[in-house]
Amino acid sequence: MLAVEISSFGPPSVLKPVDRPQPVPAAGEIVIRVRAAGISRADTMQRQGKYPPPAGASDIPGLDVAGTVEIAGAEVHNFKPGHAVCAILAGGGYAEFCAVPSVQALPLPEKWTFVEAATLPENLFTVYDNLITRASLARGETVLIHGGTSGIGSTAIMLSRAWGATPLATAGSKAKCEACLDFGAAHAINYKETDFVAETKRLTGDHGADVIVDLIGAPYLERNLDALAFEGRLSIIGTQGGRTAELSLLRLMQKRARIIGSTMRARTAAQKGEIAARLLRDVWPLLPAKNPIRPLIDSTFPLRDAALAHARLESSEHIGKIVLVP
Repeated sequence: MLAVEISSFGPPSVLKPVDRPQPVPAAGEIVIRVRAAGISRADTMQRQGKYPPPAGASDIPGLDVAGTVEIAGAEVHNFKPGHAVCAILAGGGYAEFCAVPSVQALPLPEKWTFVEAATLPENLFTVYDNLITRASLARGETVLIHGGTSGIGSTAIMLSRAWGATPLATAGSKAKCEACLDFGAAHAINYKETDFVAETKRLTGDHGADVIVDLIGAPYLERNLDALAFEGRLSIIGTQGGRTAELSLLRLMQKRARIIGSTMRARTAAQKGEIAARLLRDVWPLLPAKNPIRPLIDSTFPLRDAALAHARLESSEHIGKIVLVP
């Protein structure tokens, strides 16, 4: 099969098309004929040598795919060959075929194409688990979402709307702020022109955000705490700006706040399967309407041109998901 591997750590040009053996499913796994594969920041970090795959995972990048079941391994009861699915992976998506535990796959949503469905798994698994399960977002609450035009950010905006919450988003340009509003944000804050802490307090009548979803990490830690409401929850799911910061524990205690951190990739198949079951129950019935959760696709590239797709992602000019098509 055609696959794209990381030939060495470095810039996008290190991504090279190669021939690899088609995977063979272990017990409990399915092999998916990949029709579309999403690109994420995690893939670029792996390419740079900053985010190695978990033990036992494929060295091929790619954390989410959509396609059809080619082979169902032993002990697989939820899917059969020919079924249309999308799935979250620990690696291996940049290829014509990939193997994945069947519990990590979900049926292709009704009225969604393969390219559209490739935007879902990594974003929805991560956002649902952190925003709904861990941060307990409730109807009527306000959530501040950093990086509103990223895959995670845009998904968080739309899922917040679906939950009856009010999403505020930050972005770095007028065009990206307008895109956040189009995704469903009640207000968009240009962080290059406006202090997001002051603006969040102004927009909420000095209440602050009940939940904050943060991809930046260290540089935003103290400011996020300032923007947080009493009894608020800060969910950290990225460290794009840095991994180490100081925090006033007294301020944290005074606000009776919670700071939550998690990663998704290294979790077990059983743990990811639990999230998949919740998504199937709570989110999948909302998807056929494509409102408020809808596909957001910036661009598509042939699988062989993964290097160009990574360059597009790292330009930060994209709005929505970038998708590879074998």
